Amino acid sequence: MKKNSQLIVAKTIGIYLNFLSFLHLEKAKNIAYQLFSQPRKGKLKKDKLPKVLKTAEQETIQFNQDHIQIYSWKGNQDTILLVHGWESNASRWKKMLPHLKQLGNTIIAIDAPAHGLSSGKEFNAPKYAEFINVLAKKYNPKILIGHSIGGAAICYYLHKYSNDTIHKIIMLGSPSEFKIMSDNFIKLLGLNEKIQKALENHYYQKFNIDINAFSGHLFAKNFTQEALIAHDIQDEIVKIDEGRKYAANWEKAIFIETSGLGHSMHDDELYIKITNFIKD
Repeated sequence: MKKNSQLIVAKTIGIYLNFLSFLHLEKAKNIAYQLFSQPRKGKLKKDKLPKVLKTAEQETIQFNQDHIQIYSWKGNQDTILLVHGWESNASRWKKMLPHLKQLGNTIIAIDAPAHGLSSGKEFNAPKYAEFINVLAKKYNPKILIGHSIGGAAICYYLHKYSNDTIHKIIMLGSPSEFKIMSDNFIKLLGLNEKIQKALENHYYQKFNIDINAFSGHLFAKNFTQEALIAHDIQDEIVKIDEGRKYAANWEKAIFIETSGLGHSMHDDELYIKITNFIKD
């Protein structure tokens, strides 16, 4: 029932935006982009942090007009950076953390733009990649682990900034093609071609990226890091074909297909495989 009501709301918004596009295309495009880029959940309150984050050392880093919230669990000199996905926050790693802590590494988790305690209202992979770049320069992580669009942001970070000091990448349920995400949004709201083209032009003007060329698996052709890519065959949020594209193009990739984990990818057996991949 809830899913049906959400679909009705989405289609109603789409009808309004389609009508508005014939009167004021720029306004319709701006509203559509706002809906696409602003997470509806995932924010945290400092006085009501999840228990797992209360166990970490907390730090806020200023970057341009933004502040980036990080959480760290101290270990040895080798650092693992955790990069969560859309409408989430650093607490999503609570089930993986006990496994990672056994490695003895320092672990750092980030709140993405417009998520957790980080600032902002707008979220996108290029901006997320900028945040990753700031932390990579400051903490010099050897391992990056990303879930969902966090993995896509890692790929864009490696593509744009490059970093030979990073040894291994772990990606869980990560999308590759930005065009697919955009098209799914267009389809959900039932937006017309005028708005679709206006949005694609907006992406290009804002990020200097052709939406058709924003493909993580194509970026991966040039990556030298070892990678473990895991994706669930029953993932309804990001289809498994996205993971298969990464695996087919990433020269030093191990690909794991799971079943029954959905998009969350929470699983002790998988976490053991991840820790073994990091140790090897």
